[in-house]
Amino acid sequence: MNRFHRKTNNNGITTIPVIVVMLLLLSASCSKEKKEVVEVSFDPEKSYTMRTTEVTTLISDSGVTRYRANAKEWLMFSKAAEPYWYFPEGIYLEKFDTLFRAEATVKSDTAYYYEKKELWKLVGNVEIKNLEGEYFETSELYWGGTEKKIYSDKFIRIEQKEQVITGIGFESNQNLTKYKIFNTKGIFPVNDTPRNDSTDLTQLP
Repeated sequence: MNRFHRKTNNNGITTIPVIVVMLLLLSASCSKEKKEVVEVSFDPEKSYTMRTTEVTTLISDSGVTRYRANAKEWLMFSKAAEPYWYFPEGIYLEKFDTLFRAEATVKSDTAYYYEKKELWKLVGNVEIKNLEGEYFETSELYWGGTEKKIYSDKFIRIEQKEQVITGIGFESNQNLTKYKIFNTKGIFPVNDTPRNDSTDLTQLP
């Protein structure tokens, strides 16, 4: 009887420390998990909500399809204070009239589109061709907005059928059929100022 009783006590003494150790390990584990919680900051002005590559899409303006766009990369910042799209590697656009006829082609090194304003901002070697076959080249240009016009305060080169007009500052209707240059710099024959020269428009005033 005494031997059996002594054995039972030994088992009880052995079991208690094991339970204590397990509780301590579990407590330490839970404490460690709480310390590893990481807060992730989100800057809506710099964090895009969508990214698409190799884009070919139709874009509407006031509920009507107005553009077909091709771009290598398209980033949307829909949570920004002023939501916008960003095309860091440039864009090629075709603008359509109400009958879905292409009335202009547009390309630039970089582009932004501000959704609420329905305004395009084209930056870097902007090239536009209208329905009349005239070419417009500048380093920065705005298109759309509440006034539904095209404008720039940069150097502009307009190649018509027989002459080239250059100047600083430009404004036009959206069809590029009625336009004016605010500060004309020169009028030259087409052959004297070839369009595909080495001039970098981004370096001009």
